[in-house]
Amino acid sequence: MNFHILTLFPEMVTQGLETSVIGRASRAGLLTINAVNIRDYSENKHHNVDDYPYGGGAGMLMQAQPVYNAWKSVVEKTGTKPRCVYVTPQGSTFTQKTAKELALEEDLILLCGHYEGIDERVLEEIVTDYISIGDYVLTGGELPAMVITDAVSRMVPGVLGNQESGQAESFEGNLLEYPQYSRPEEWRGKKVPEVLLSGHHKNIEIWRRQQSILRTRERRPDLLKQAELSSQEQDWLSGVK
Repeated sequence: MNFHILTLFPEMVTQGLETSVIGRASRAGLLTINAVNIRDYSENKHHNVDDYPYGGGAGMLMQAQPVYNAWKSVVEKTGTKPRCVYVTPQGSTFTQKTAKELALEEDLILLCGHYEGIDERVLEEIVTDYISIGDYVLTGGELPAMVITDAVSRMVPGVLGNQESGQAESFEGNLLEYPQYSRPEEWRGKKVPEVLLSGHHKNIEIWRRQQSILRTRERRPDLLKQAELSSQEQDWLSGVK
């Protein structure tokens, strides 16, 4: 999978994504991170990319032409018009389901705004999806773009060493992940649950599923309403205080 991130700060993006799982996957050729510097596509001799907004108001606005030119460079490179995500607080909330959907794309463009945003006309021209990572405002779109890239990359086959890791993470089936334990068996008086030491895989599977349900009820009850629980699990949960 190929990520094309349109940004005014390419170093921020590349340095943040060249480590850990994503960095290893990139070096292994499983995905590419292409940071496109919007400023390089300015038609102004000073490489300016912003100007005052019509109608007045605080701050500056990113101009349409440099953004369009940067987007067009990706289109010409890929020979297609990839899905283009504009990261903005005005977008729909990014979820694990969205990450899975985006991971089906061969090429994905992520557009990072800055200042007071981007001229609406170019957004209408190139953007296919408006996505938010939360109801708050950041200085620019680079951090949200990196969050989305990280989450989507984990869904790409081969990126995770053990593909089961991606299938058992939080939000799978609208449930949070179960608690996990490592050595030693006892730490500061707290012991590892006996079932995890039993070697009985079926019982461990049942315990983990139950713990996921309980943890979701405790920490994210809004998700539990959407979780697919069997009638047996629903009866069990109703009997647990």
